[in-house]
Amino acid sequence: MSQKATGFTPAGKIIALIVIAGAAFGLFKVFSGGNLLGFLAPGAKTKESTDIKKIELPSSIGDAQPAAVDHKIPGDRTVSSGEPEIRFLVWAWNAQLGGLFSNGGARTTEGSLMSKNNVNLRFTRQDDVSKMQEELVTFATELNKGNSNPTKGSHFIAIMGDGAAAFFAGLNPVLARLGPEYKAKVVGSMGYSRGEDKFMGPASWKQNPRSAMGGVVAGYLRDGDWNIAMKWLGDNGLKNNPDEKTYDPDALNWVAANDYIDAAEKYVAGYTEERIVVKNGKPTGEKKKITVDAIVTWTPGDVTAAQKRGGIVSIVSTREYASQMPNVIIGIDKWMRDNQVTVQNMLYSFFQGGDSVMQYEDAFDHACKISADVYNEQGANAEYWAKYFRGVTETDKQGNSVQLGGSKVNNLSDNLVLFGLTSGAANRFEATYTVFGDIVKQQYPELVPSYPPVNEILDTTYLRKLMAKHGEGATSVATTIRSDQKPPKPIKGAGIGNRVYDIKFNTGRADFTGSAQRELQRLLRDLVIASNTVVEIHGHTDNVGNADSNMKLSESRAFAVKKWLESKASRDFPEGRLKVIAHGQTEPAAENSSEAGKAKNRRVVIKTFGVNN
Repeated sequence: MSQKATGFTPAGKIIALIVIAGAAFGLFKVFSGGNLLGFLAPGAKTKESTDIKKIELPSSIGDAQPAAVDHKIPGDRTVSSGEPEIRFLVWAWNAQLGGLFSNGGARTTEGSLMSKNNVNLRFTRQDDVSKMQEELVTFATELNKGNSNPTKGSHFIAIMGDGAAAFFAGLNPVLARLGPEYKAKVVGSMGYSRGEDKFMGPASWKQNPRSAMGGVVAGYLRDGDWNIAMKWLGDNGLKNNPDEKTYDPDALNWVAANDYIDAAEKYVAGYTEERIVVKNGKPTGEKKKITVDAIVTWTPGDVTAAQKRGGIVSIVSTREYASQMPNVIIGIDKWMRDNQVTVQNMLYSFFQGGDSVMQYEDAFDHACKISADVYNEQGANAEYWAKYFRGVTETDKQGNSVQLGGSKVNNLSDNLVLFGLTSGAANRFEATYTVFGDIVKQQYPELVPSYPPVNEILDTTYLRKLMAKHGEGATSVATTIRSDQKPPKPIKGAGIGNRVYDIKFNTGRADFTGSAQRELQRLLRDLVIASNTVVEIHGHTDNVGNADSNMKLSESRAFAVKKWLESKASRDFPEGRLKVIAHGQTEPAAENSSEAGKAKNRRVVIKTFGVNN
């Protein structure tokens, strides 16, 4: 998990996905006094390009509508409830806007929601993930010494959910030395990235994903925006070359950037270097001069690329993959269990702040002023934070339109949906945590050989108690497909995924075999992430039997997939999102002259398309 840094700061957003080995040394410092080592990147060892596994995450379709809240603008004077101060480290990130409003400022202010709920909290910006890990270890170490409320270290931190697996892989093994009760856990969320993080490249890549093979992308590797490109590759059945020292013409290749601004600047400068050419992980004996074609970045990196050079478009972003980057709140389990009421009150204040920011313009404006103060980002005033929270469309240097920014705040109901506590909702956090943990483990096993299962790092106790006390709130469909809207239609030319799924059916029938369940679960999670999409389920058969009966069979099988998805997560698949298209035997993917060819032709193809919202 990286530093998210607003999606707006050059120094920010360093994801923990690349710090795991380095972070282990950083955490070692806490216990042994050793030096904090830098981040560890893969060596120059030649690696084979690999297909990206299907990325299985949830959708934003079930976002909650804001609930009624006792709205009042907090004062500026810092107050104390008499309770010990809670220290909370955050990146400069618009997803936390509701949380900032609830506190009234960097420290709890008079009349704030936090003050009313008897919580004394202090926000501090910290863009270095290894420092966040170190602060949690320091806090847990002091707690272990018998200090019930340590004055050293931090009680809480917040990062992006899609990097949480790698974050915990580096952190919890160290904390476990103090005892199992000292491990860190996720307890809630203040918001989401919803467009600001993106994969940008030539328009031809968006129109025909296969044309990206042999392309070169600059980015901060193993970060949340790198994850976006991994998701896109997986959605389209394409290969990734994980070795940034070689060039594979049959895969997407990478140039490591120092940060997200550096990624954009490399594109602007037309960065080039010479590399060894590989095929299937083996050197061909050739060398090639490569040039950066594309970037993974966030605002203002996309602004830099657009204004200084232009010519690339948003291929896909967290606008479409709207469940990929939830803000997640992490604390030490023992302290939270010993202070359950305080934790619940803090979370509820954040959620009330989210409701206020969603409903009231003066609350939104005030929150943006607090952002400018807390984050102290050079050149970023309240208007800046407001502009990029809402998202804008601007014109690049070559006259193309480009989308910039885009964030969301969460309330209690959003949290119940995110963590699968509402009827009909998938556990979106579990999906994003597992999927991207698997991806980084697959691509960089030497850095992240394993990570803790989600049930060891997620505690929904506090959310469940808030739900019991306050109810589920307004959980009707709101963000992408609302119950009072007509079913969405795909945007022409906005296809973002086209992938074959090996879902097994019984011969000549539309019921699944037992072995189909694993692939169906992958499909479920894969579609749940692509929230701002409509989905086409294309059914195909081999040529055995009558053409008319095969057409009916392909339709029945596609409908079986549709019904299964809707039964598993009705909130994520409301009426109108899933569309069935039958092809029968008319579009074979292979020759029907062999059993292997026929097996390839009996397939389900999933196509996803972006929609307006």
